[in-house]
Amino acid sequence: MNIIVQIEPADRTPAAVEYRWDSDTAILSATLADGARADGMTGSVELAGSDGSWVTLDVAGGAVHGVEVAVWPDVHKLPALRAPMEAECARLHVPLGNSAEGITVLQMDTTLMAEADPAERTIHFRLGGRRPARTVSIARDILVDVGDDDAIKGIWLLNVPPFPGDA
Repeated sequence: MNIIVQIEPADRTPAAVEYRWDSDTAILSATLADGARADGMTGSVELAGSDGSWVTLDVAGGAVHGVEVAVWPDVHKLPALRAPMEAECARLHVPLGNSAEGITVLQMDTTLMAEADPAERTIHFRLGGRRPARTVSIARDILVDVGDDDAIKGIWLLNVPPFPGDA
């Protein structure tokens, strides 16, 4: 199953992102400061890797409001990992689809890979094996790769603060 999204033009400047580490569990949460709502699903989109890793998108009214990494995949450090420079500002809309209004949980089992720069300030989660068709900026420090089929293919977290105690 793929998580299909609709890309809509951004009607405002990209929202700020607040990162929060839970030092006991190593959970990283990235919350968008934007409270924009629309019609669409409310709940969680869970991206589950075959290695037991989990990345969850928090969705309210069809708009992505946060990203949480609850169980980390192995992180591959790349000496020259750079986020795409040509990411257009946009809003991702997660439609209700066939589910009734209310709180919904969507889950996609996939290959989930994590790549990071040496300082782990830029982290890229790749879903599946196909290359994205385009990358959109849904917040100042969150980019989303979307395929030709309008499915989420990757998530970029930029300017991630160091894990507590790793300074």
